[in-house]
Amino acid sequence: MKVALVHYWLVGMRGGEKVLEEMCRLFPDADIFTLVIDRKAISPTILRHPIKTSFLQKIGGAKHYQKMLPLMPFALEAFDLTGYDLVISSEAGPAKSIVTRPDAVHICYCHSPMRYLWDCSQQYQNNAGRVSRFVMQMTFPMLRQWDLASATRVDHFVANSAFVAQRIRKFYRRDASVIHPPVSVERFCIAREVDDYYLCAGQITPYKKVELAVEACTKLGRKLIVLGSGATKQLKAIAGPSVTFHEKVDDATMEYHLSHCKALLYPGIEDFGIVPLEAMASGRPVIAYARGGALETVIEGKTGWFFAEQTSSSLCEAIVSFEANQHLFEPEEIQRHAQSFNTARFRQELTMFVNNAMDRSELAPVKRFKLRDDSVGAVIAKFPVPANPKSLN
Repeated sequence: MKVALVHYWLVGMRGGEKVLEEMCRLFPDADIFTLVIDRKAISPTILRHPIKTSFLQKIGGAKHYQKMLPLMPFALEAFDLTGYDLVISSEAGPAKSIVTRPDAVHICYCHSPMRYLWDCSQQYQNNAGRVSRFVMQMTFPMLRQWDLASATRVDHFVANSAFVAQRIRKFYRRDASVIHPPVSVERFCIAREVDDYYLCAGQITPYKKVELAVEACTKLGRKLIVLGSGATKQLKAIAGPSVTFHEKVDDATMEYHLSHCKALLYPGIEDFGIVPLEAMASGRPVIAYARGGALETVIEGKTGWFFAEQTSSSLCEAIVSFEANQHLFEPEEIQRHAQSFNTARFRQELTMFVNNAMDRSELAPVKRFKLRDDSVGAVIAKFPVPANPKSLN
């Protein structure tokens, strides 16, 4: 069985690329197709595979790929995938629009329908300059039509959360099975002592609403550390003396702060959210806005605390309430909950799904692949396949 993995772009190692890494381990002989790549920013696990880029690599590359959104349909449809039996597209951009052979199986693992085209479109336009806003207004209607049409090319959708499955149904009118992303929980440990500060971590973008955490901690006089690139002058201007920003952070620093913070503040609406699980794997609770993927990972009163309105006032109330109930949280219990989202669980569930999809395809019967645990170099399972894949009904 010849396999192709299609990823939107490879310019860093965020959540989508961590998922791709696990797919690379499942399919060690797969070829990778992507619009553009920055090889210095990608892990050795991904770079071991043959990687084919589009013509956008030559005309803009990893530095300017975001400006070439109108050209992406042409670039993706130019890939030749006729030799592949199984194609898995890793989608948070336009990867699913590739054209496959009629009898091939195309599974789309969707991290999110493109936010900037759909539910967050107006938010992105409000934060863009005058020229960029004009280009968005002129091109987005056509791109939405193309994105909707490309969804019909997918045989099976897999969503990274029930929240994303709902958005797939809303925008594409398709059902999706849910397989939560892998989290490398083994990297994190519980600290002996916890420091007196809150934490915001991850790349700063408009939909993450980091300003709510900054405003809340400034009002309350609580110490807040913001880790991640993208902090604007406006964000720093509203921060009081109790708030500090650190843009360039390595893995060791991130792991230290996740295990030593009082709690992680998570004020945005995330599709799934890996950072909260990394905090929980470190034994630390999460104070999250009660929408999106956080509702699938945070258990109120056991692993975290919710606030109901996406305002700094509501977050202030949640922080005060959390501090009055800190005795409810046991680091070991929080960590055990996070461990249920580990990488082995992801590999098992994806294996079952792929085997089921291949059994039902025109290529059946095909030889199922066995799951290999690369850490010990031994086959750990060959999973039974249910009559139908579990989906969100």
